[in-house]
This record gives sequence, structure tokens and C-alpha cells, in this order.
Amino acid sequence: MKAVIEYNSRKIEINVSEPIDISIPIDVTKNNINAWGIEDPKIGPASFDGYEVSVANGAVVNFNNIQFNPHSHITHTECVGHITKKVHSVNQNLKHYFFVAELVTVAPEKIGSDFVISEKQLKTALRNKKRDAIVIRTLPNLSDKKETRYFNTNPAYLSNEAASYLVEKGIRHLLIDLPSVDKEKDDGKLEVHNIFWNTSGKLRMHATITEFIFVPNDVVDGEYLLNLMIAPFENDATPSKPILYKIIK
Repeated sequence: MKAVIEYNSRKIEINVSEPIDISIPIDVTKNNINAWGIEDPKIGPASFDGYEVSVANGAVVNFNNIQFNPHSHITHTECVGHITKKVHSVNQNLKHYFFVAELVTVAPEKIGSDFVISEKQLKTALRNKKRDAIVIRTLPNLSDKKETRYFNTNPAYLSNEAASYLVEKGIRHLLIDLPSVDKEKDDGKLEVHNIFWNTSGKLRMHATITEFIFVPNDVVDGEYLLNLMIAPFENDATPSKPILYKIIK
């Protein structure tokens, strides 16, 4: 099934029957991704007067409670409310869901004991391309990214210069396969978050950061149509399901 979408005076053709899901779900039957050292997510039957409501237990429906933190346990999309005193809702600020995105693959550069995504790497990948969103896949890109426990592991992160460059390029939506765009332990500075959302000036209320994606190795770098779907939580962050569609030339 093909669709033609008019986007900024441009006609984009995609095959909607071939979505590329780059989200990581919560799956309590496996080792789940986890960041920041909090308790693992839980999914299980609600209980009434000691009776667990599930079909296996004789009920007519399955009726599960779910306990999780979007920042720690699942692909999630966040807005500036993540770091501001006033809590802004991503559900209120993300009002459009289709964007032209560039998928880039980078091997973070080793700087001291850190691995950093640099401005030079992003400039090389984007060049003069105009995109609404960037999807960053880091190397190595192993399937264990979908179950890694990141606490006290010092994952790779973006340099401040790289964040400033993305803002200058007009990137409104940043998607990455790491638990954070910032260094795990940075004394609470969150400099990349602050730069990307311009907290020292006019807030970029429309801009989002999506963390904990996973892009399979067989998906080639290049231009895609991104459908950034979010769950309707009134919160600074919410679980999300970003989908890429290959643009048919």
C-alpha cells in the first residue's frame, strides 16, 4: 500500500505496508532496558480482595496493572518540561507527528574515559541537508541494546557543540539509541538538554528528544519519513513508538 504525502510543497511517496519500528517495548518476560538504577517495570493482574483478575485465573478478561518510568524502561519522547521548574506536557506540545528525518550512524569518539558524539561527525553526516529530525544510531549496534542495564556504565553522549549544531540546523526532533543525550554523571548540568531546548532564551517548546530507540543494522542511513507516535500522557515524557518509512525516489 503506497501513499503520497505533500510536505512543504514536496510530494513524498512511501509504502505504508513497510514500516520500520525503531522502538523498544517493555517486556517483563525478558531482561528489560533500565537506566538510572530504579526498580524494573512490572506488568501483572490487578487484584481485588486477594483475587487476581486474569483469564488464566478464571476471570473473563485479563486486567493488568503496569508500573514503569518512561525515562528508564522504554523508548520515550520528552519535551522541555523534563528540565524546567514548570512541568510542560509533551502531549500538549507535540501536535504534529510526521517529519522528514535523516538516519545517521556514528561511532562515538573516545575522549578520555568517555565516548562522545561530536559536532564534526554530525556535520559530516548531515552536510547541507535540511531535515526536521535526526535519528542517531551509534556503533557498536548490537541487539543487547534492547536489554542493557545502563546504571553506572557511562554511556556515550552528545557534545555541547554537537547539540548547538543541531539547533542551528533547525533540527526539531532528536532521536537517539542511548539512555540520555547527556553524560550519565554531569553534576546535574544536563547541558545538552538545555542547549537543545534553549533554556537560556526562548524555549523550543515544539522540540523533542526521543531516547532508547533501536535501529536494526539492515536499515541503511539516509532520508526517511518519520511518524513519531506518542502515548497520551500529560507528562514531561511519554512512551513513544517512532516509525520510519523509506522515501521512494
